Amino acid sequence: MLLRLPTSVSEAQEGLAEGAVPIGGATLVWATWQRDGFPQQAMSLREVPEANLVEPEALGAAVVLHRVDERVPEVLRRAAASVGTGAVRRTATVGGNIVGSTLRCLLPAALVLGARATVLDAERCYEAELAEVVAKRPLMLALRWRTPVASGYRKLPTEAGGPPPLVVATAVHADEEDRLLLRVAVRDGYDVLSEATAGHSGAERAVAALERTGLGALPPAARAVVREQVVAVLDPLSR
Repeated sequence: MLLRLPTSVSEAQEGLAEGAVPIGGATLVWATWQRDGFPQQAMSLREVPEANLVEPEALGAAVVLHRVDERVPEVLRRAAASVGTGAVRRTATVGGNIVGSTLRCLLPAALVLGARATVLDAERCYEAELAEVVAKRPLMLALRWRTPVASGYRKLPTEAGGPPPLVVATAVHADEEDRLLLRVAVRDGYDVLSEATAGHSGAERAVAALERTGLGALPPAARAVVREQVVAVLDPLSR
């Protein structure tokens, strides 16, 4: 297998045009390749500058999870820190987690930030909604978002080999008139639900509004965690 390491977006597009299979840290595909056979050529974005950003409002797809630090919002930092073991986080990448993983531990955090993805194909580089990225699995170059005024993340403990743990991510953004928008995303099993509501009227009204959305159909225990996280992120903003 030939591993291509492009150093620019244009070189990455050439690789796609010539049939190179994108990989992140290869933590998800290696076992499959060993079982089914290796592709003729694969491609990593680890040498492409745009795929290695770690900034207050951008995160490259080739960034390994242990590099996700205090430069990014708390919700995204804590989501990355919760993935697997230290060994996994030193290999697994942001793009691989969102595009290639069935668990997508970073997806709830990205959704509440209102993030959009920059993606590549052989002919163009363009922005896409996260729903499109999850459905079509293109080659992701980076995530970009607007800095929230507050955010939070909780991942419940679970037994090894059991169902995926519940994840609740929250973020609050302010508009130019200081009105607050609360976003909440929940991973329940393998499904990720995301809703938004006004946050400037306080936590109790926000919780009541969320109960009238798809989040209101979650099991009682999950809804209790949502309530707890909404209160935790909104109450400090009203003091």
